Amino acid sequence: MEIQHFCVLEEDEGVRLDIYIAEQYDDLSRSYIQKVIKDNGVTVDGRPEKNRYIVKVGQVIVVSLPEAKELEVTAQNIPLDIVYEDDDLLVVNKPQDMVVHPAPGNYENTMVNALLYHCKGKLSSINGIIRPGIVHRIDKDTSGLLMVAKNNHAHQFLSEQLKDHSTTRKYHGISVGTIKEERATINAPIARHQTDRLKMAVLAGGRNAVTHIQVLNRFGDHTYMEAQLETGRTHQIRVHLGYIGHPLLGDFVYGHKKSKFNLKGQVLHAKTLGFIHPTKKTYMEFNAALPTYFEKLLRVLEENRFKGKN
Repeated sequence: MEIQHFCVLEEDEGVRLDIYIAEQYDDLSRSYIQKVIKDNGVTVDGRPEKNRYIVKVGQVIVVSLPEAKELEVTAQNIPLDIVYEDDDLLVVNKPQDMVVHPAPGNYENTMVNALLYHCKGKLSSINGIIRPGIVHRIDKDTSGLLMVAKNNHAHQFLSEQLKDHSTTRKYHGISVGTIKEERATINAPIARHQTDRLKMAVLAGGRNAVTHIQVLNRFGDHTYMEAQLETGRTHQIRVHLGYIGHPLLGDFVYGHKKSKFNLKGQVLHAKTLGFIHPTKKTYMEFNAALPTYFEKLLRVLEENRFKGKN
């Protein structure tokens, strides 16, 4: 029997139990998951619940799947850009094009594989063997800062700050078009796309989502801006910017399918991360310099503006 533990993250709050679990297993159908729930193979904080139960942030969900092959995630000696580390946590600067945790079909070369090697297995177990230590995530093509918990106390303490929106999370990005307002707040609910399960969308009845935007520079057809998260929904910044007609440059999912620049994905970097330390109880804030490709792109946009090409 395979037993998996999941801790409900902020972006998953408000989802039905059967849908939440089905989204954790890409290779299992929702009907199969519903049967497992009906047979009391799932508990929420130690209690069996029905398929339609709505999950909440911080709840621990245990899934027991009969006759399933146990998954092993291996430690790999992959270099990490560690900004801060102590006995409770790490702050890691994730490069673009790196997946945070393993998933079906991709069990190697992720940040979790690297963390298992670096920390010698000393990571929180709240999110199970697939996501040890992972308190929050950023997309594969988004670079920047992540906090990683080494023990369950730190994990729970940091998760609570995400839940009550007391963490500081500022992203720098380049959007398509000119954002006219110097500062703007996008308050639009986000839910799973109605037809494409790999995408999110602004939908009535979705979960509350708030993003604060500040313009840093304008380059004619592009805007360099800072986005500060008040909530943390899946793909929130990407969805919100696409919703207001200024998708991130290089975002081929929520924006334009082509770009005149040679980009791997959306130009988005988690630059600033701040939180209260779980043991020291003091506020700590970290900043990560923009990646080389991002800096180069800013220079190109500035040169094009000077030459009148934007």
